[in-house]
Amino acid sequence: MQNDSEHGSAKIRELHGLTRIPETLKQSQHKRNTHLIQWAPKLTERGHAPMELSFTKLNGAGNDFVFVDDFSSEIELTTSQVSWLCDRHFGIGADGVILVRPSVRPECAAYMHYINSDGTLAQMCGNGVRCFAKFLVDRGYVQASDGSFVADTLAGPKPISFTVDDEDKMLQATVDMGHPILEPSEVPVNAKANATSPAGAAYAREIEIDSPWGPFAFTCVSMGNPHAITFINDFNTLPKDLFISEERSLETLDLEKIGAFYESNPVFPEKANIEFAHIGEAGIEMRVYERGCGETLACGTGACATCVAAALTERTGRENDLILRGGVLHILWTEDDHVMMTGPAAEAFEGTVVL
Repeated sequence: MQNDSEHGSAKIRELHGLTRIPETLKQSQHKRNTHLIQWAPKLTERGHAPMELSFTKLNGAGNDFVFVDDFSSEIELTTSQVSWLCDRHFGIGADGVILVRPSVRPECAAYMHYINSDGTLAQMCGNGVRCFAKFLVDRGYVQASDGSFVADTLAGPKPISFTVDDEDKMLQATVDMGHPILEPSEVPVNAKANATSPAGAAYAREIEIDSPWGPFAFTCVSMGNPHAITFINDFNTLPKDLFISEERSLETLDLEKIGAFYESNPVFPEKANIEFAHIGEAGIEMRVYERGCGETLACGTGACATCVAAALTERTGRENDLILRGGVLHILWTEDDHVMMTGPAAEAFEGTVVL
């Protein structure tokens, strides 16, 4: 994947030696949200005038994003600028930045340009695309009465249907995430297929990958980005140093430790999103360590991939509630091989920052 440094952007000054918080922080009520006007000291490009950037903060089940209206296609952010915007102490705070741009596809309302918090581009983001839908509907780029539209992403067009409230603000969206990709070389994962799906697709099922804490068995699925899912039946069988407390559960699993280890494991040539899942009474409980940004409260593509993996390994049927730390997503893997994701999106605040 490429990042902004490949576009020849000038390197900005690092924040070494920054000893105080942004110089001015004003708050006023804007519609139903808090409107922030914030200046970031020492972030301007060398030899360039400061750039004023208007943004909107949205989240899907706690997976949060800084949105920027870039229908002019004039904004290019450096890796350092993206990292600062996503920084939860010195910046706005987010799991990624989404630039809303025009699409070259006539059937699409707009193109979602998603950048991870480490500055790398991502092909797809399930929670991000629902927030993308809310951004477009709530601002009139897509008419609330339409009820549906097609979003453009690096993973291709994604049809979306949505519901709105009495003020024509979007409440939730159902996204056709397309077909799951199972062929190991296309996920990609450096492993041979060892199983076949009911539709005849070869895939890597519960391949054991070693770690300092013993091997874990992963089923590998791509939803436009690579995922590796491991199901844990009994947490008491895992080493105690994999947990942050005496209690051994999905909630206390040290994901920053084991997730980081597998995310950049050589078996995944483009790295991978790593899901740890448990079949519970109310649905599939899941935590995710996302490629390029670490653990997030939710991952839409991860929920889709986990539902597919659960069905492939005959742990569940093809329709499940995925219970994440930030909320619940409803996933359906249809008989004609489309994965449908339904979930909420919410706006937190708008603001302006000077880079």
